[in-house]
Amino acid sequence: MCGICALISKSEHISFEIYDCLVALQHRGQDAAGIAICDSKVYNMRKGNGLVRDIFNNTNLINLSGFMGIGHTRYPTAGGASPKEAQPLYVPSPYGLLLAHNGTLVNAEELKEKLSKKYKIHINSCSDSEILLNILSIELQKEDSLTPENIYNAIGRLYKQCIGGYAVVCMIIGFGIVAFRDPNGIRPIVYGKRKYNDKLNEYLFASESVALDVLDFELVSDIQPGEVIIVDKSFNLFKKICYEQPKLIPCIFEYVYLARPDSIINKVSVYQARLNMGKYLANTILESNIKDEIDVIIPVPDTSRNFAIEISRILKIPYREAFIKNRYINRTFIMPTQELRQKSIKRKLNIIKSTILNKNVLVVDDSIVRGNTSQYIVKLLRNAGANKVFMTSGAPEIKYPNVYGIDIPSQKELIAFNRSLQEIEQNIGCDKLIYQKLEDLKLSILEENPEIPDFECSIFNKNYLTHHINDEFLNNLQQTRNKKQKSKHNINDMIVI
Repeated sequence: MCGICALISKSEHISFEIYDCLVALQHRGQDAAGIAICDSKVYNMRKGNGLVRDIFNNTNLINLSGFMGIGHTRYPTAGGASPKEAQPLYVPSPYGLLLAHNGTLVNAEELKEKLSKKYKIHINSCSDSEILLNILSIELQKEDSLTPENIYNAIGRLYKQCIGGYAVVCMIIGFGIVAFRDPNGIRPIVYGKRKYNDKLNEYLFASESVALDVLDFELVSDIQPGEVIIVDKSFNLFKKICYEQPKLIPCIFEYVYLARPDSIINKVSVYQARLNMGKYLANTILESNIKDEIDVIIPVPDTSRNFAIEISRILKIPYREAFIKNRYINRTFIMPTQELRQKSIKRKLNIIKSTILNKNVLVVDDSIVRGNTSQYIVKLLRNAGANKVFMTSGAPEIKYPNVYGIDIPSQKELIAFNRSLQEIEQNIGCDKLIYQKLEDLKLSILEENPEIPDFECSIFNKNYLTHHINDEFLNNLQQTRNKKQKSKHNINDMIVI
């Protein structure tokens, strides 16, 4: 779940605007970031490990000049955490291509072997983004010139090879910006326009609409599944669906946790969808017969506030803030290792004891993945004097790995895998645990856009969109990612280009 953006603009400060986009998308990845800016002939780039604010300053942003650029903030799923895997990535042929990618190719190993044997291309990292870039390079080289139609043809052939969930922005030196989305629309990407004068619009592509808001761009649309959008150096926009029978099946976890609440994804307000999730969850709590025991409702900051507010309204039980979050601790879910996640949880939350002393509390969380945070929260509340601790999750039980761009790789790490509800409650230490129903979760989003045909819900039901995902694949994925997580993660190691 990386954050990507691409901007083509007449602004004299394009690097600063891309920086602002990446800051708005920082929640999508904290491991690394990069910006590449291009004029008509050359590109300049800076990237490295760390937060956006750690990598860029006024001096190095001023040195990134041009009229178009792409940016990336990285969260490593496929690939490791080494500086060489920071994006954007570059290949010199054909034309000079730079690419930033959000998502995962599930057939990356097959493609890597094909690139090696058939094209004699060496992949120098563990990142599937490098594989995707080289596939695009090969397909563009098959065309005799650089035109929108030829780009459509090249990406159409790429779609037939690259299987998974992905959103991509690409910059072609001297030509323009290309953006495209996988045929199922699993990972999000939107685009917007900003009027420069009566004859010309500037364009911005980004993982979420919040990046458009920051720069006063008007949201035009999501990029559709299998759609390719091109903006050339003269600011002409071209678009075409380049895949036969695409179907919108977006990742449902974007709405639960990944996206910012002020984003609009697939014509759905994330904030309103989360309020709807709270509504359905309140009804499930009523069915459990614990309502009369609850004295106070408290959210785990920050995402679950939207759920908790609506639960409090419907149940008519006081909503209180009991947890104080240290703003300088990153999102623990997207920490690169289990050890770092556990250490960060302890530094992340503190409690206002008077809010819960001698009370029965209902803790509202957006989801329960590994259970680390939930265990610590229950212990914290009991030590602070809570009487009973009930927990509820805005998402259903997460039982299976995600293979389309979210770091949920190991079934053994998932607290709900092969455990009954009672066993999960015992593991966490709470008095009662209530999960969201999957059908209710879907309805929460469909209320805002009933035209979405279906959702990618494999972490809940093991129904993977790509048919070759089986137990052998998942076991190999677990082993591969466990090896990569053991590699040294040096957050101060930086590449500057």
